[in-house]
Amino acid sequence: MPSVVGLLEEHALAARRRVDGLREEADRIQAELAAAEEEWQEWAIARRRVGTVLAPGGGSVADVEAAPGPRDAGARPAPGPAAKAKSHVPVWREGLAWSVLSVDYQRILQALADRHRLHQGPLTCQELAAMFGLDAVPAKVEALRSKAKRLAARGWLAERQPGRFTLAQSVAGQAGAS
Repeated sequence: MPSVVGLLEEHALAARRRVDGLREEADRIQAELAAAEEEWQEWAIARRRVGTVLAPGGGSVADVEAAPGPRDAGARPAPGPAAKAKSHVPVWREGLAWSVLSVDYQRILQALADRHRLHQGPLTCQELAAMFGLDAVPAKVEALRSKAKRLAARGWLAERQPGRFTLAQSVAGQAGAS
C-alpha cells in the first residue's frame, strides 16, 4: 500500500503538469489574440482611410465612423494607444517560434543568437543599445533592460551574471530554426 505522502506527491505532480499545460495553452491563445487584435486594428484604420478618401469634399478622419469591432457589442473597450500589439512575452517552450514576439524582442534575440553562433559571450544592455544604433542614455538602456529581463523571466534568455544576457540554452539549440 502506497504511503499518504507518496500519494500527495503524485497528486501534486499531476496538478503541476496540468497547470504548466494550461499556462502554455494560455500563452499560445494570448499570442493569437494579440495578432488578431492587431489585424482588426489595421482593417479599421484602412476602412477609415478609404472612407476619408471617398467622402464628399475629402472629409477628415474624425468625420468617418470606424468599423464596428468584435468588442463593440458591449464587452470591454479596445486597448488605447499605450497598449502595443504583441508586447506579451509567452513562456518559452519547445517549438515556439520567435514570431510570437514583437519586433523589438526578436531583434534582441537575433543579436544574442549571432553572438552565440560566433561563440562570443553575453552582452549588457548598454552594448545592445550600441549595437542597435541607440544612444546609450539611461532611458534607452533601461527600456532594453526591461525587455531583456522579461525575456529572461520567460525562459528566452539567460542572465548568469547580473546585467549580462545570453540566449537560454534551450533557445540557443533552436536559434537556427527560428
